[in-house]
Amino acid sequence: MISEGRHRTPLQIPRSPLKGIPMRTPSSQSILTAVEMRAAEDLVIAGGTSVTALMERAGAAVADAVWRFGGERPTLILCGPGNNGGDGYVAARLLQARGLDVRVAAIREPKAPAAIEARRGWTGPVEALEEAKAAPVLVDALFGTGLCRPLEPAIAGPLARLAQDAKFRIAVDLPSGVGTDDGAVMGAVAADVTLALGALKPAHLLQPAAVLCGAVRVADIGIAADSRCWSLAKAQLSAPLPNAHKYSRGMVVIVGGAMAGASLLSAKAAMRIAGYVALVGAKRTGPDALVHRRFEDVAEDSRVGALLIGPGLGRGEKAKAALNLALETDHPLVLDADALNLLAETGLDALAARTRPAILTPHEGEFQRLFDDFAGSKIERARAAAALSKAVIILKGADSVIAAPDGRAVIGPLAPGWLASAGTGDVLAGIAAALLAVVADPFWAACDAVWLHSEVARLAGPGLIADDLPGLLPAALELSL
Repeated sequence: MISEGRHRTPLQIPRSPLKGIPMRTPSSQSILTAVEMRAAEDLVIAGGTSVTALMERAGAAVADAVWRFGGERPTLILCGPGNNGGDGYVAARLLQARGLDVRVAAIREPKAPAAIEARRGWTGPVEALEEAKAAPVLVDALFGTGLCRPLEPAIAGPLARLAQDAKFRIAVDLPSGVGTDDGAVMGAVAADVTLALGALKPAHLLQPAAVLCGAVRVADIGIAADSRCWSLAKAQLSAPLPNAHKYSRGMVVIVGGAMAGASLLSAKAAMRIAGYVALVGAKRTGPDALVHRRFEDVAEDSRVGALLIGPGLGRGEKAKAALNLALETDHPLVLDADALNLLAETGLDALAARTRPAILTPHEGEFQRLFDDFAGSKIERARAAAALSKAVIILKGADSVIAAPDGRAVIGPLAPGWLASAGTGDVLAGIAAALLAVVADPFWAACDAVWLHSEVARLAGPGLIADDLPGLLPAALELSL
């Protein structure tokens, strides 16, 4: 696995943009599409490693997973006709050699040359899938990366029956019946553990497939898995230096509007990270440390590191005028909520013409209003939106995707469902604005914001409301230092 490192982000002095593309953290992992995975495999094969050797490595990883997680209980391995099935035959052979009670059931005889060889290495009987009896441990090696059609009823039915009767289920690479690149579910059943071969695939993190993968473990089978898409890594921040002051730690301006509570939630979150937070266009309320200013007093202030507009803004004429003013400033921007809805009405030209960094934080409904003609996976749509708007996109959801105009993308892990609550997006916007004020690259500012947001939700626990989150940011920040 090829890994890259990313420098820690100081929370004290705004930096000039880094040259080149910032490196990702060692704890992030590459995510490969089906085509990218095949290309990576072909590269290894061109270097002298045979398909059979790769299959032996994959089968050995599967056997180790069964031995580790299965508790040495009787195991049934379901094998498909391709190389995924070949991995299953190798695993069956190795587990039998260890003395495990293992059986194999198959759809039909394998077609791929390496899989045929692996089948020959299995000396036990092969049962018909539709006639197979359940076992405590079920290994799904029917179909792996690249499936693009629903499972046939003759396969989906027995698979569901055997999975229901099993005590523990392991999927090889992916649960059979999910779309590798878009996370679509096409007859798949849930696994307790999914063993990703060589690299993560989008479906391991994109919903609705991700929830069916259970715990995902990546097996290193000797493939250099490098891409422009990664899993979200833990934020890496640094405490302010002794010589820091409120402006060097980042000045954030938040534009209020019709609903004061939303912008106040954003402000409370930003205040936990930035050194100076000013709220404009809203009544005087909130913590004593929150500064209230007039928009015209900060519009040209060069100390402003980020301007957030959208939470509680409203959609009337006053809101439209405030958005136009924000777009005309030279400040880095975070656009959320009503600002995105207004932008959908006026178009993206004013935003795309700006040269300063911007982050957009739409949920799916807002995204569709802004970019209604984009198709493809969530990753593809976020990337296309970033390229068109020339802004970093946080496409929010249980499987948030962060995309940059240059094609970089990150997928967050499954976020706590308790975040589906009013105001939590306003908190995320405040965190993103505070980080944008001090982080050189808006892409990494957005990534770290999503991580911190998920972490405070985890710390808040069941029953959280948005008001709980800002006060938990110090604990989340401590984990990132």
